[in-house]
Amino acid sequence: NSGANIGAVLAPLSVPWIAKHLGWEAAFIIIGAIGFLWLIFWFMLYEKPEEQKRLSPSELAYIQSDKEETVTPASGENTPWLTLLGFNQTRSFFIGKFLTDGVWWFYLFWLPGFLKDQYGIEGTAVMIPLAILYSMTMIGSVGGGWFPTYFINKGYKPYDGRMKAMLAIAFIPLVVLLTLPFGSISYWVPVLLIGIGTSAHQAWSANIFTTVSDMFPKSAVGSVTGIGVMAGGLGGVSIQLLTGKLTDVYKDNPQQAYLIMFIICALDRKSTRLNSSHLVISYAV
Repeated sequence: NSGANIGAVLAPLSVPWIAKHLGWEAAFIIIGAIGFLWLIFWFMLYEKPEEQKRLSPSELAYIQSDKEETVTPASGENTPWLTLLGFNQTRSFFIGKFLTDGVWWFYLFWLPGFLKDQYGIEGTAVMIPLAILYSMTMIGSVGGGWFPTYFINKGYKPYDGRMKAMLAIAFIPLVVLLTLPFGSISYWVPVLLIGIGTSAHQAWSANIFTTVSDMFPKSAVGSVTGIGVMAGGLGGVSIQLLTGKLTDVYKDNPQQAYLIMFIICALDRKSTRLNSSHLVISYAV
């Protein structure tokens, strides 16, 4: 999960410079071409674990050591999507990704506009603040993966430890509510507060992905994860439309539009309780 955030760090360090010196069209072309280069390495290097020659026997045994604590559909191959959508767990994962991924896309797309509208920071001047902010998210991603082990080492089952960690993480994004009230001190105040919020967001996201393997057999994990990622994309589309509408309505006072969005982003986090038969979402407000 933190690997994806490396791109979020590199983007503000590279795209503004490319756009300034080579034009905005070149920014799209160069960054897009890098994606195709990575695709070549993916096809060359990626194999199923049991087919990976560079994997030691002990590493393969570790990868395959997971036990399916909660299996809802039959542990068979090629579970149809319609069958998966019939389970409460799939629908709850869909809703969870829809509600939370949009927050991340808001921060990715609209923070440069926020810094420009509120502080007049634009162009290459946004490079360092955004790079520092998104670097904080990598800490959350790795820390979010570690946090459940704190409870597991205290004797909790892996599932219960993960749920307690996600509940605690769900309250951290509330610090984003302080962004505008204290933003007059310095633009570094919102940068650091939003960085804490996005770090918690990525910590929570890292854990919600693991809930799929708790609830479904290996043959269905990829499909359910894909359904959730699609939901996250739809959430991203929705929040972009909402933010755009708000900035149009409050074009003479953009601070009001950002205030509404920061409230949504701060409160749009949930604690999650899962068991073998259902998933309940309760909001941490």
